[in-house]
Amino acid sequence: MIEVQNISKAFGEHTVLADISTFFEKGKTNLIIGQSGSGKTVLMKCCIGLVEPDVGVIRFDNRPFSTIAEKKRKDIRQEMGVLFQGGALFDSFTVEQNVMFPLNMFTEMPLEEKLERVNFCLKRVNLENVNQLFPSEISGGMMKRVAIARAISNNPSYLFCDEPNSGLDPKTAEVIDQLISEITEEYDITTVINTHDMNSVLQIGQRINFLYNGKLWWTGDKHTILKTENPELSDFVFSTELTRRLR
Repeated sequence: MIEVQNISKAFGEHTVLADISTFFEKGKTNLIIGQSGSGKTVLMKCCIGLVEPDVGVIRFDNRPFSTIAEKKRKDIRQEMGVLFQGGALFDSFTVEQNVMFPLNMFTEMPLEEKLERVNFCLKRVNLENVNQLFPSEISGGMMKRVAIARAISNNPSYLFCDEPNSGLDPKTAEVIDQLISEITEEYDITTVINTHDMNSVLQIGQRINFLYNGKLWWTGDKHTILKTENPELSDFVFSTELTRRLR
C-alpha cells in the first residue's frame, strides 16, 4: 500500500496540490483522474520522487519516501516500475535492450538470467520473437507492451502508469488496460494509473481518486462513479460520448 498524507505542492504562487490525503491499495488498479491542470500528474510525480512536495508525507508500506534523503530512496525506487506516457522507449536500443535496462541499472544478475527474465516478461505481454527489433519497427500497441514488459522486468511491488492509452486506438487501449489489470492482480502489485480516459475508468477502475483544482474531490470505484451526485465529477464523467450514452 502507498499512503499519501497531507501532500501540498505549489509552483510560485500557484497551488497545484492542496492537502491531498489518500491511499493506493495493493493488488488493485488505483486511478487518478481529473481535468487537465487538476494536479494528477504532479501527484504521481510526487509519488515517484520526480517532484518534491512542499508539505506532507508519502509512505510505501509504512516506509517514508518523500521525507528521506535522496540516497536512502534507492531501495524503494528499486521496487518501482514506471510506464511513461508514450512508452518512452530508447530508440537506439532493441526491444531486448529496452526491457533489460532496469535489470542493468538495479541488479547484479548474470547476463543469462537477465535474458531469461526479459523473455519471460515479453511472453507475459504476448510478445515473442521481437527481441532484436527496434521501436521504429513495431506498432504503437506493441511499443506500449514492450514498455509494460520493461516496467515489470525488475519484479516491482509498485507500478506507476502515466496515461498508458495515450495515442492508441480504442481496441488497442482496451488490450493495454486489460493487460495492466491482469498483471496487477497476478503479481499483487500496487498499481497507480494517471488517466483521463473514461473507458479505462469504467473498465478497470477499482479505486478511483478524482482531483479537482488541486484537491481530492471524490473517491470511489467504477461501480459508483456513474451514480455520483458530485456535480464537478458528474461534469467530468459525462463529458465523453461513451458515458453520455451509458447515462
